[in-house]
Amino acid sequence: MRIRAARPAEAAVLSALALRSKAHWGYDEAFMAACRAELTFGPERLSAGRALVAQAPDGQPAGYAALDGEPPAGELGALFVDPPFIGQGVGRLLYDRMIATARRAGFTTLTIDADPNAEGFYRAMGAVRIGATASGSIPGRELPLLEVTLA
Repeated sequence: MRIRAARPAEAAVLSALALRSKAHWGYDEAFMAACRAELTFGPERLSAGRALVAQAPDGQPAGYAALDGEPPAGELGALFVDPPFIGQGVGRLLYDRMIATARRAGFTTLTIDADPNAEGFYRAMGAVRIGATASGSIPGRELPLLEVTLA
């Protein structure tokens, strides 16, 4: 699996990947429709130089991650794996590379607004739960709020 910078022209492809990844957890159509705007990424987000793609051997994106904010505190703004690649180490590869990218950029902490289904993954990677945060898509829904210290 090759990790490379995301390209602005991939915005639609990566947005579709994010939606497939979210849908993998069995959310219904109404839930997915409510999440669509939040999971749609524009070219400007991908041109900031802090978005990575895990590229499968066939050249297609297998996953996507993005770093948001300015040092010293930022956010892992996105990490999505295409369902055929879930459980194959793509998420770990993207996470590790994004942590290294954040360290090089001068970040000392990152927060993660995690999907409840992904909390276990992030905790296994060393993140700690520090609270909850409101969903940006579903009124009244709370998401686990995690933090990673990059000392």
